[in-house]
Amino acid sequence: MLILALESSAKPASVAICSDGELLGQYFQNNGLTHSRTLLAMAESLLGNLDISTADIRLVAVSRGPGSFTGVRIGVSAAKGLAWGLDKPVCGVSTLEAMAYQTPEPGALLCPVMDARRNQVYNALFQWQGKTLTRLCEGRAISLESLAAELRDRQGTTNSPATNAHASPTYLIGDGTGITHSYLTAAGIPCNKAPNLMRWQTAYGVALAANHSKPIPATDLEPSYLRPSQAERERTTNK
Repeated sequence: MLILALESSAKPASVAICSDGELLGQYFQNNGLTHSRTLLAMAESLLGNLDISTADIRLVAVSRGPGSFTGVRIGVSAAKGLAWGLDKPVCGVSTLEAMAYQTPEPGALLCPVMDARRNQVYNALFQWQGKTLTRLCEGRAISLESLAAELRDRQGTTNSPATNAHASPTYLIGDGTGITHSYLTAAGIPCNKAPNLMRWQTAYGVALAANHSKPIPATDLEPSYLRPSQAERERTTNK
């Protein structure tokens, strides 16, 4: 099945085309240009260079959040428009889950983190069990302090290097990797940065996650922000 996947939940934007889990091509940009300007142009160019017609696409997939409110809205709107125009189903997947799918580290605790500002990250925890990716908690906006406490409990981190050496390694993925790694390291919690090519949110991860998700009609696709936008918070506060 040919999947056209879109990712615009953070600063990078990417478009990928996959066939039954095999990556045929991917365009990736991390230059800060507006996603409304680049995303559909990237999709059109990729389809043309792969000599694939839009009629050949069987599913449109997109990261529906969490992430940048503007970026998520652009991606979801683009996916709905494409799916509607092509009369194809759409699949909205968790940005966090998509990052976990693109990081095949058996036995490791996968910790996607996206910078949510205000000393928080969007996060969920995953682990590969054989060929199955298992979600260990729901997506949430969580403070770095609370995440550190949870990882300490899960790892059973102690002051003994010998004991810590036997704990499952923790891999950080996502645009919040830098701030999270610094915080956890200062707190004495062992963690690793995922390799750079796996660290960013990608449309390839979206396509992989879509293979394990249920397609829906384009009209049913909605973003998932995990917390109210700043405008909504301010409106509530001013009431």
